[in-house]
Amino acid sequence: METIKELTKLSNGKELDIVYPIRLYDKDCNEAYFESSNGDWYKIEYKDGNDVYFENSNGYWYKSEYEEGNEVYFEDSSGYIDDNREPVNMTIEEVCKLAGRKVRIVE
Repeated sequence: METIKELTKLSNGKELDIVYPIRLYDKDCNEAYFESSNGDWYKIEYKDGNDVYFENSNGYWYKSEYEEGNEVYFEDSSGYIDDNREPVNMTIEEVCKLAGRKVRIVE
């Protein structure tokens, strides 16, 4: 992802005079983007007031899912997963339809 500094560089190589840190907010006044003068940045996406995605310039990210305001799923770039979602009950026919092809149950 390009930083604000990279995006605003002029074709002649000069840079705009930008005041740091840069903070951008979404329509609900949640901080959606931050960038410091050294190029470090992070962005956050929200759904219903909950942060559902985070990513930063170091390559770290996480994503979350919520049900009724409670976090039920969390996964991050280190491989950590915390899954507390309710299992979905489905017939084999529903699984096949969802998969778009025949499914063989392997135990």
